[in-house]
Parts: sequence; C-alpha cells; structure tokens
Amino acid sequence: MRLSVATYNIHKGVSQLRRRSKMPELSDHLRALDADVVFLQEVCGTQPEASGSRSLHLPQHEFLADSYWFTAYGKNVEAQHGHHGNALLSRYPIIYQENEDISAHWLERRGLLHCVLNAGKTMPRLHCLNVHLGLFEHWRRRQLAAMVARVEALIPPDEPLLIAGDFNDWHRKGHRYLCEALRAIDVFATLQGKPARTFPSFLPVLPLDRIYVRGLDVRDARIHYTQRALRASDHAALSAELEVLPRFLSSHR
Repeated sequence: MRLSVATYNIHKGVSQLRRRSKMPELSDHLRALDADVVFLQEVCGTQPEASGSRSLHLPQHEFLADSYWFTAYGKNVEAQHGHHGNALLSRYPIIYQENEDISAHWLERRGLLHCVLNAGKTMPRLHCLNVHLGLFEHWRRRQLAAMVARVEALIPPDEPLLIAGDFNDWHRKGHRYLCEALRAIDVFATLQGKPARTFPSFLPVLPLDRIYVRGLDVRDARIHYTQRALRASDHAALSAELEVLPRFLSSHR
C-alpha cells in the first residue's frame, strides 16, 4: 500500500506580513501536493478574513478540505476573535479523533491531535499524531514525553504510526529522543542524513517541521518552495511518499 503525506504550518492563513488572507493560495498549494493525508498547524477554527462566498465564515480546515478530504480539528488556543489549533485532512475516513492537551505552561497552549484512519478492509488502521510543540526546550521535553506515553498506551505495535507537525526542535534534541523512544524514523533523515530545513520559508535555515513514521517504508521526501507557497506561510511544506511494510499488511488480512 502506497501512501502520500504532507505537513504544513499555514500561519493562520494570512500572509507573512499579516496583511491579507492567503486561503485561496493555500488551497491551490495543498491540492498541488496531492497528498492522501495532510497535517496542518496554526489553523483557525474561524475564517473572518477569507474572501469570496465559498470561504465566508467557514473554519479554515473545512474550507481547505472542501469535498476533497475528510477533516478533523483540535482547538488549542482561544483568542479574542476566535480560536486556532491543529487539523488533519484525509482521503481515508477518520474513524477516531481526540485532541489531548499537552500544554507545558498556561502561557502557551498546545495540543496533540490523534486521528485513526480506515484505509480499507485489508489494510491496518493508520494512526496520525499532529503536533505543534512549544518554543522552549524544557516545555518540549514534557510534551514529547506525553506523546510517547500516549503511543505506548493507545497505539498497538502492529498498526502504522505517522507523527508530523511543527516541532520547534532546531537543536534536534527532541528528534533523537523521539526516534529512540518510539523506534520511529524521520523521513528526511532516512533519505538525506538529517531533518529538512523549513524555516523561514524564504531562506530556510532551521529544521522545525518533521514527518516521523513507524511501520512504513520511506520512498521519497520533498520540501516545497514554490513562490506562491512562500508568500502564503513562513514555513515550507514537507511531503513524503511511503509504503506500509509487508509484515503490517499480513497481520490484517
């Protein structure tokens, strides 16, 4: 079974200078990625700034999903004019979703959106963890420990796991911990020796965004630097082509 995934911090759907909505451009960019599963961060649950009748008053994840993907949303932050969090877009039905509060401090609310996808009768269930970790390392350590605890408690070892999002882990200490604790692999480190640089999108120097997998073989991984995308977010999008390992398929036939 082949599977394409992407992750993208969409910067609340506004341009880098925060002057106007970039939702139409983001929608076009996500369609061009043509991924089966898309992990999104900094997604607004309201859409007051979007232009055009299709997007008026729609939550951003619903506008982006349209009739193309199933969608799930996890609210993390309440603000004066709405709320935002993480969202998942999936071509496969989402049969379970839960947003776990993994905030390490009341000043910075963070969540872990856990979704389970039904990829077909002969396929194993796919577990997807979508995260946007904190800005301080000691907060990230606590959040990663909460993630590991959830995986160990709720995700069977014979079901494939995808973890993606904005890890804010520029020193790669969380990267080493996650790989060792969960026996997961970073798709870019597997193919290119180190995580991808994705921030800032106009001149990427920091490896903030990641895609980790367990029970999946990495076939390809890419960073997307199109001009339209650079204007839409301060992060670059990542994508990967994956394949479920045969032993995971055989246990579900």
